[in-house]
Amino acid sequence: MKNRIILCCLLMVLSSTVRGQLKVSSLRVEHCVNPSVVDVQRPRLSWVNEPKNERVKGQRQTAYRIVVASSEERLRRGDYDLWDSGRVPSDVSVLVPYGGKELTSRQDCYWKVQTWDVKGRRSKWSPVSHWTMGLLKPSDWKATWITARQPEGAPMFRKTFNLNRKVTRAKAFVTAGGYFELYVNGKKAQGEDLLVPNFTNYTTREGLDKGGIALENSFTAYRVLYLSYDVTALLQQGRNAMGAMLGDGFYRSTSYHVGSFGEPCFLCQLDVTYDDGTTESICTDETWLTHPSSITLTGVYDGEVYDARLEVPRWAEADADESSWKPVEKAIAPVGRLTAHTSPTDRITEVLQPVSFERQDSIYVITFEKEIAGWIRLKDIKGEKGQKVEVEYVCESPLGKEAYICKGSQAGETYAPRFTWYVFSQVKVRGLGNLTAGQVQAEAVNTDVPLASEFRCSHPLLNRINAIWQRSQLDNMHGCIASDCPHRERLPYTGDGQIASAMVMLSFDAAAFYQKWLRDMRDAQNPTSGYVPNGAPWQPTCGGGVAWGAAMNVIPWEYYLQYGDLEQLRLCYQPMRDQLRHMLTWLTPDGTMFQQKRNQETGEVCYWLNLGDWVPPYANPSDEIVHTFYLWLCATNTAKAAKVLGDEAGRQESEAVAQRTWEAFHKKFYDKQNATYGDFGPNILALYMGVPEEWKDAVVETLRKEIMDVHGGHINTGFVTTKFFFETLTDYGLHDVATSAILKTDYPSYGHWIEQGATVTWEQWDGQNSHNHPMFGGGLTWLPRRLAGVNVTPEGAGYKHFVVKPVPAVGVDTVYYSLQTPQGMLSSHVISHEGKLRSLEVRVPVGSTATICLPSQTIEVEQGKHQFFEDSLADSE
Repeated sequence: MKNRIILCCLLMVLSSTVRGQLKVSSLRVEHCVNPSVVDVQRPRLSWVNEPKNERVKGQRQTAYRIVVASSEERLRRGDYDLWDSGRVPSDVSVLVPYGGKELTSRQDCYWKVQTWDVKGRRSKWSPVSHWTMGLLKPSDWKATWITARQPEGAPMFRKTFNLNRKVTRAKAFVTAGGYFELYVNGKKAQGEDLLVPNFTNYTTREGLDKGGIALENSFTAYRVLYLSYDVTALLQQGRNAMGAMLGDGFYRSTSYHVGSFGEPCFLCQLDVTYDDGTTESICTDETWLTHPSSITLTGVYDGEVYDARLEVPRWAEADADESSWKPVEKAIAPVGRLTAHTSPTDRITEVLQPVSFERQDSIYVITFEKEIAGWIRLKDIKGEKGQKVEVEYVCESPLGKEAYICKGSQAGETYAPRFTWYVFSQVKVRGLGNLTAGQVQAEAVNTDVPLASEFRCSHPLLNRINAIWQRSQLDNMHGCIASDCPHRERLPYTGDGQIASAMVMLSFDAAAFYQKWLRDMRDAQNPTSGYVPNGAPWQPTCGGGVAWGAAMNVIPWEYYLQYGDLEQLRLCYQPMRDQLRHMLTWLTPDGTMFQQKRNQETGEVCYWLNLGDWVPPYANPSDEIVHTFYLWLCATNTAKAAKVLGDEAGRQESEAVAQRTWEAFHKKFYDKQNATYGDFGPNILALYMGVPEEWKDAVVETLRKEIMDVHGGHINTGFVTTKFFFETLTDYGLHDVATSAILKTDYPSYGHWIEQGATVTWEQWDGQNSHNHPMFGGGLTWLPRRLAGVNVTPEGAGYKHFVVKPVPAVGVDTVYYSLQTPQGMLSSHVISHEGKLRSLEVRVPVGSTATICLPSQTIEVEQGKHQFFEDSLADSE
């Protein structure tokens, strides 16, 4: 008996030391990787469990342990002075709230996590991750906003200071009204960040209640985002210097598209900790100095001119000559709340080399493989002092100028813009006698939202359509908002954004992006009426209508489905209800919705505040039909949110609105004699809502004839309805019609753009106006959700559970789609022939379950790779 007890104890010890079958990776804080500044008191922590052996199925997390320390050294030696959760029995690996000691301003937090698998075996510790707390109280801010009062160009600021003791930690908390670059002792201190801070509703503005699209000048909140940089390694004992350069950004603009916020201004606080534990703050104040920089023109719309002859040597170093520098002035501070910049910044995300390089007389014509938003970098060019080099970015829409004036350096000069971007696939360079292809590269600049998916299939046109939309979407992401176009307007249209949002989330790692932009929408909401404007942050030339403000009800629900973020849904729930309340003020006596919002200045009904659908190939449907559809959709989404959040009264209220609207829609708009709701989209919208059963077959047949006979198999909708076009056709047995429409290469179609050389998606089917608009990508959800068949369920939000139900298409024999979900990587690989399923391989991540819908049966599966074949339709595992 004694020997048996000893043996059992040994086996228990041995089993406890055997590593589990999970590998922990992809640590996140508030959806961000290693965020440098967070002001949420209890940040939410996430990680991904990966199977160590793909052949093992049914793996899941049964427990976790999170440890957090104030330094990496403490963490590594096991001194978890901030939090040790202990072993927590739980399968939750997404958005786990921090539960340790109260976090204070400037606190460094290093953390790692360990999990237990289905058999109770521990994983190895994850890699170490990190976050830093921001300045949590207004009183933590000692810095003063400063300005140069410079009418144009980019001013420089500098401050020298002495550090006479050893510095153990130094963090710069910094922001601007406009864009900034930060330097410490002559070195750039902001890593790869560009065009920061992100765009927000910085402060109050005069005149928004006047003009062509005049609104009440009333918004819920104003906000300025600040960043944090660890600059410890850049400091030295003795004399030091901080410097900054300031661009106008959207804060000050001459463009009529923008309601300027004021004079560009700068705020910086360097908090230093010495080895004896004492602290010191070096802050912007009226002791700082300013000087014009070599950037003589700066503007998001105007462009940039750089005169290298005006460079100030060593301007951000401690020993610079300050004799020509002048004192700064105290700025009129923006009223916006200083908020941590816990969101992705703009960065260089891709570098392109020329595919064609020609000299035509004195002009170099340089072509790249695709259109991007960004700039070109000229490297090691040589010119005489005062020689002017001009860069023309070839684009169908207006762009600002770019010029570089040489200083005459024999060592060569390198230049790229700092505070704007251009849109191009071709440039013309003038003013250089000798230039080679190796001296030019194109740099794509956009908000750093990495691709999180892969879609490929056997039909090259579908692959190409997806690729050009992805490029267009990235080109339109700057300042952590999504614009309509990256050149002409550059504005954060809520309508374009909500239409494309589902496809963005099915393609990119966009959780942190939308977390920020949804807050912008809440900030832009009218606190009295509940109205959400056509752009957020609001700009006074954003035209739109009901589908634009509906972003407040559409994106939060889609976000919840994709990321399972209950807190974000909770934050958006009351704004959703308020927007719905606004919509209900436009009910007709028939119970439909017909918004006729008036210009705040003139009192007249404003066309640009009341659009229905937009940019159709043939004609728009009735605005009233589109408005009523969106009232139903917003009420439906609000009811769904209420159910998830446990608001039973709110659910019943919103469901009642949705039901009344559904009844009114069908009663008023259905033409029973002709079995139609109308051409150009209403039949799509009606079927998406669900038509009365006794009408359904007739409406479906009408829709088939409408598209195939009247429009030759082509799409017939504007961008608002295109979002629903392909999926609705497939869901009502018209998969062949959907396939026909998306594979067309003549007008109107995606393929028609590509036939004309498009490398991004366009604004209009006929090619008018902008050639870089991503909103028609809203309809491409058909690729992952119908061809690949992947759909998340409300009950399994964040891909705790999803359904795979592919619908094979004739002419598309193979389809592969993968997505990095909050739980891990999922994939669907479909092989078919003549529209019949031959095989299906599905990868289910750890922590997820899936329902596999095959032609003859439905199967529930857990983590692992699962294969199904046509002959047996049985799981081959």
